[in-house]
Amino acid sequence: MAKSLRSKWKRKMRAVKRVRYGEKENIRLLNMLEMAKKSQEERELEKSKTQMEHEPQPLGAPASDKVGEPMEGDGSGEKHSAKTLKSESGSYPVWLSNRKIQKLKTKNKVKKNPEGKVNKRHKKKNMECPPVHQYPDRVRIDTLKHAHQTRYGSEPEIVVRVPGRVNLIGEHIDYCGYGVHPMAIDQDILVAVAKVPTRGTLQLTNLESKFADFETNLTNLKVQAQASWWNYFLCGVKGVLVELETPDSVLQFGLNCTVHGRIPHSAGLSSSSALVVAAALSTLWALDHQMAKKDLADLCARSERFIGTQGGGMDQATEILAKPGTALLIEFNPLRTQDVTLPQEANFVIVNSLADVNKAAGSDFNTRVVECRLATKVLAKLNNLSGWREKTKLIEFQEALNLNLEEALAKCTSQLHPEPYSKGELCQLLEMTTPELESQCLSPNTLDVANFDLFHRSKHVFSEAKRVFDFKSACDNSQDDKALTELGRLMAESHQSCSQDYECSHPALDQLVSLSKTAGALGSRLTGAGWGGCVVALVPLEKLDGYMSYIKEKYFANLAAAHGRDLNELIFTTQPGGGALTYTC
Repeated sequence: MAKSLRSKWKRKMRAVKRVRYGEKENIRLLNMLEMAKKSQEERELEKSKTQMEHEPQPLGAPASDKVGEPMEGDGSGEKHSAKTLKSESGSYPVWLSNRKIQKLKTKNKVKKNPEGKVNKRHKKKNMECPPVHQYPDRVRIDTLKHAHQTRYGSEPEIVVRVPGRVNLIGEHIDYCGYGVHPMAIDQDILVAVAKVPTRGTLQLTNLESKFADFETNLTNLKVQAQASWWNYFLCGVKGVLVELETPDSVLQFGLNCTVHGRIPHSAGLSSSSALVVAAALSTLWALDHQMAKKDLADLCARSERFIGTQGGGMDQATEILAKPGTALLIEFNPLRTQDVTLPQEANFVIVNSLADVNKAAGSDFNTRVVECRLATKVLAKLNNLSGWREKTKLIEFQEALNLNLEEALAKCTSQLHPEPYSKGELCQLLEMTTPELESQCLSPNTLDVANFDLFHRSKHVFSEAKRVFDFKSACDNSQDDKALTELGRLMAESHQSCSQDYECSHPALDQLVSLSKTAGALGSRLTGAGWGGCVVALVPLEKLDGYMSYIKEKYFANLAAAHGRDLNELIFTTQPGGGALTYTC
């Protein structure tokens, strides 16, 4: 019985082996056939390649690119290096599956505009946006959508949200190449947007009645160098159209936009830059394009210069790159960020002085930019740096001499005189004529400035740049009992430098800083461009209620501009918020 069972088992196993051998043989034969096909195809393509190399090409003929990336092969587990030429006709090796060919076509597809110009930097993509019901204030969203429907007769398709920002430390040094330490705030701007078939039109309306409606054409868009609210929006639109080299023939649509902002305007909390960012995101959506966040931040910084301000990029980078719960250390050239966790006990209070400031309305801001540019050139020439004429940022002078910030500060205070420099003295130092100085170093709204303070401006920049890194170090050592005290000290020093060396403060700001110290703040300083706007104060939790009551009583109660205002909109605590988002309706 046992012998019979063993014989039966052996016969079964032999049958199994024959089946397995047959399967293996079939696989081997299929592989040989595929390899033969492949070899034949490669020989034909190599022959074709040789013929193409010896035949004259017509002028302007499209060049063929090699597909040189390793790709999965025919299922045998091998990797094949595609030696085929992929011309614009779209030829691919026959041993690739249709699915793989489609994947390669998608991967190598480069968007072309209707005029045939290729823009390789930005590829067309579908935007992924969260639904608008995820925005926390549903009443505000409904109000915005209803206003849009009432104004234009149709509902919006998206809502763009861009936060304001508060700079904790690092004022007026981003355009000198140095890092800054801001965070996004809860207050934001919302823009409801819809595409319409009316070719090339742009219509803007604002829920705040004091801001007039505006309408223009997207083709040949022009930005006026004036501080009207819509000009900031136009900066963002034009920046995207220029960056993507968008021809007028693409603009077969119009845009209807409804704006509602809760960022106090002219308060140093970056409401103007928020409009630029919101406009750029709206335009990208309309063109069905996406852009890397850092590229978008750089684009928006450059776009705002259409209106005439020479900012450095802090505002736009914060509003786009911020993450909830963390502040940012932002450095430039190239743009890079670090998330910084603030001490858990840190409470930052923003106080609006109600002294309005607008960077584009006067020349003070650009004068400071010019003074730092001139200081760079003078210091570089005094230290015999090659290429000193091309240097425009103080960080370039520091890095060329391989100095630390303390050494750079010592150089500036020993080599520059405290008295302002006249145009004539600068022309002599820099070996320039007056027209050369004006064209190479000044901006249009600083041509009438007669004297430039290089000593105090560069002194502020180098000392403030060091305070930024000291601030981050204190945050990194937040377990230290003295961390909050150190942060407060740095903020107080920063304001003193802004007020005395950079002269960008305002009597109302100085008063608030003094009152803040009396009310128990560990430190406070102006934030934003200055010349008005807000202060930010670091207040211990146990003194927070008393601080806010004291400021309301001692400052706002005696301020005519505050009468009838909701004081909770003028003084409020804030936590680090997230960056810009596009919601679908």
